[in-house]
Amino acid sequence: MTKRVKISNIFVHLFLWIGIVFVAFPFLWMILSSFKSLPDFYQFGLLPEKLDISSYKYIFAETEYVRWYANSFLIAVTVTITNLLFCGLIGYTFAKFDFKGKRIWFVVILSTMMIPTEMLVIPWYVISSELNWIDSYWGIMFPGIIEAFGVFLMRQFFSGVPNDTLDAARIDGMGEFRIWWKIAMPQVKAALSALGILTFLGNWNAYLWPVIVTTTSDMRTLPVGISLYGTSDAGGIQWNTIMGMSTLAVVPMIIVFLIFQTRIVEGISLTGGK
Repeated sequence: MTKRVKISNIFVHLFLWIGIVFVAFPFLWMILSSFKSLPDFYQFGLLPEKLDISSYKYIFAETEYVRWYANSFLIAVTVTITNLLFCGLIGYTFAKFDFKGKRIWFVVILSTMMIPTEMLVIPWYVISSELNWIDSYWGIMFPGIIEAFGVFLMRQFFSGVPNDTLDAARIDGMGEFRIWWKIAMPQVKAALSALGILTFLGNWNAYLWPVIVTTTSDMRTLPVGISLYGTSDAGGIQWNTIMGMSTLAVVPMIIVFLIFQTRIVEGISLTGGK
């Protein structure tokens, strides 16, 4: 039995290492390609013949990359904060309060998760046009201010918060909002972390809606700016520059993962348990 376990562990680790290679190789190639000159890029070698940072100089000197970066960061952070607050409030309400039509409203919210984003683009655009939100931060952000998945996730976790703890706080004279903020929210940190990370990454990588609602270069987000830059160069696509842009775009996601990786694992495992 011990030998069988050891052999199975070897195969498991071998399979994992193969998976790591397949996942990591494109990122490694992207990073190394960003340090190549354009002629060197077309040699299709993994390592650059000579480290060349001209693509990064070009990014910061000749493009609006910094503006796109700031737009994406502002939008991702703002939408993440609003989701944590509003989804936390709504999830807590559905979990801990009884009111008329509670189940019906919860089913209605969940049913919106089954609607493809492509079907919502036209209504979103009509709303943005009527309210003069085209090519504005609010126009980009408003579809994601509150996500149905966030409401569902927070409701599931708040259901596990003991009612006795909340009742004790009410007896001590705490208001409902303070109970939610001081008592309930600290007990669902894993869910908040998981929701925050997923929301941030989703909005950081969002492409379809931002490319539709933005009309000027100043309002582009990173995915939109990089994609349109890659198709607007009449003299040929500067692939090394695009690799540099993509490398810099990945940095916030890596930082978020490194800081909150334990929370990610905990949140995913608890979500699966729920």
